[in-house]
Amino acid sequence: MTKQTFFFYDLETSGINPREQRIMQFAGQRTDLELKPIGAPENHLIKLTPDIVPEPDAIMLTGITPQQTLADGITEVEFLRYFTDKIATPGTIFVGYNTVRFDDEFMRFLHYRNFYDPYEWQWRDDRSRWDMLDVVRMTRALRPEGISWPFAPDGKPSNRLELLTSVNNLDHEMAHDALSDVYATIAVARLLRNKQQKLFDYLLTMRDKRAVAKLVETGEAFVYTSGQYASEFEKATVAVMLAKHQQGAFVYDLRHDPDEYQDMTAAQLAERWRWKRERTEPRLPVKLMQYNRCPAVAPLGVLDEASRERLQLSIDTIAKHAKLLKQALADGFGDRVLEAADMLQQQRQTSFLSEEKHVDGQLYDGFFDDHDRTLERALRVAEPNDIGDVAGEFRDPRLRALAPLYKARNFAEAMTDEERTAWEEYRTRALMDGGEKSRLGRYFARLGQLAGSDGLTAEKQFLLEELQLYGQSILPADVDEQQ
Repeated sequence: MTKQTFFFYDLETSGINPREQRIMQFAGQRTDLELKPIGAPENHLIKLTPDIVPEPDAIMLTGITPQQTLADGITEVEFLRYFTDKIATPGTIFVGYNTVRFDDEFMRFLHYRNFYDPYEWQWRDDRSRWDMLDVVRMTRALRPEGISWPFAPDGKPSNRLELLTSVNNLDHEMAHDALSDVYATIAVARLLRNKQQKLFDYLLTMRDKRAVAKLVETGEAFVYTSGQYASEFEKATVAVMLAKHQQGAFVYDLRHDPDEYQDMTAAQLAERWRWKRERTEPRLPVKLMQYNRCPAVAPLGVLDEASRERLQLSIDTIAKHAKLLKQALADGFGDRVLEAADMLQQQRQTSFLSEEKHVDGQLYDGFFDDHDRTLERALRVAEPNDIGDVAGEFRDPRLRALAPLYKARNFAEAMTDEERTAWEEYRTRALMDGGEKSRLGRYFARLGQLAGSDGLTAEKQFLLEELQLYGQSILPADVDEQQ
C-alpha cells in the first residue's frame, strides 16, 4: 500500500458558482498522518481570463484582484500540469475545511474544462479526500471536552474556521487568504487529534464510502452530523436508512415522529420536502446521504449520557420512532418517499433545462467514453496549433465546444486571426447579451451599489476602483469603441 500523506488545501475564487466562476488562488501544505509538515507550502495565483466576470462581493472579501492574477499568476493549464505532477501524488488524502462541498467542486470543473478527468485526482493511485468541517461538527456534538467552542453574534453555536481558531488561540492571521486558511485548518486538525484522537482516527477511516455503506446499510440507527441539521442540536441526530440511492441512501431523522407523514401521498411528501426560504410547517425529516462526500457517521453506541443530554436525544423516543417507522415502511412509506424524490428531481431538471446551459457547466451531463478519454490525453500534450485537429475527432459535443475556449484561455498567442475573431464574438455574447441584465451589466451595477456603501475603507475603495478598471478592460472591442 502506498504511503499516505495529508494535503491540506484551500481556494479563493472569483465567486461561488463553480460552473461560471474560477479559482484565483490555490494554496496547500502536505503533512504526514501525524500532522507534521512535509516540504514547502504551495501557493499559486491562477490568471482570470477575459471571458469571466468576477463577483464583486467575492473580490471584496478576499482582496485578490483580477489584475493581481494576471500579473503574478499562471494559466489553468500550467497549474494543472504542476498539480498533477507535484501535488496529486499517490497516497494523497486531500483535506480542507468545507472542501467537499465547495473547493472540490471548483477543482472538478477546473479539470473538466481543461481535458483532465474530473474525478481521478481524488481516487486513483490510493488517493482519497476528507473534510475537517464535519469532523469538527461531530467532535463538538459527541466529544467536546478539552476544546473551546465558539458562538455566532446571535448566540447560536458556530463552527466557522476563523471563530474556532480565535477562541482556541490558534494562529489565523488572514482569514480568506488561502494559505492562511490552510495553516488554520491544520491547527484545528491538530487540536482535534490531540484532544479527541480516538474519534479523529475513527472518522479518518470513515472517509471510505464502503465503510459508510457498511454502517448505514445494516438498517440499524446511527449517529449523523450534517450542516442540514439544526445548530441547537449541534448539527447532530440519530438517523436510519429508508432506502438505497445510486449515490448513497435516503435516511430518516428519528427525532421526528413518522406518524405525521405516513399517511401522506407522494405529492404531499414532496411538498413538505421542498426547500422553502420561509416555512410554516416542519420539513420532511428525510435527507439524501451521499457516501462519497465523507459523511460523519458513527454507531449508536457512541452516544453516552452526556452526549444524549447535549443533543436532547432520548433513547426511548428514538426507539419508539424507529418502531413506528418500521411499520410505516411496511405500509409503503419508503416507496412514497422515493416517488416524492423523483418528483422533485424532475422539477429540478425541468427548471435547469429551461435555462441556457453553457458548456463550462456541463460536467455532470454524462461520462466520456474511452475513445474521447484517450483523445483528451492527446489534446493535453498537443501543440497549440494542433488543438483543433485533435478536437475534431471528439464524439462528445461538449469536448468539441470546449476546445476553442481552452485554446483561447490558455494559448491566446497561438490563435489565428479567424480564431481571434471567433473568440471576440464569443466574449461579446458571454459578457454583453441581455443589456442591463448581462454579466457585465450586473457587474457594473453591483460596483455602483458597493461604492455607495457607508464607511468604505481605503482598502475597499481601492478594490472597487480596480474592479471598475478590470470591467472596462474586458469590454469587447466593438463595445469599447462605442463608449
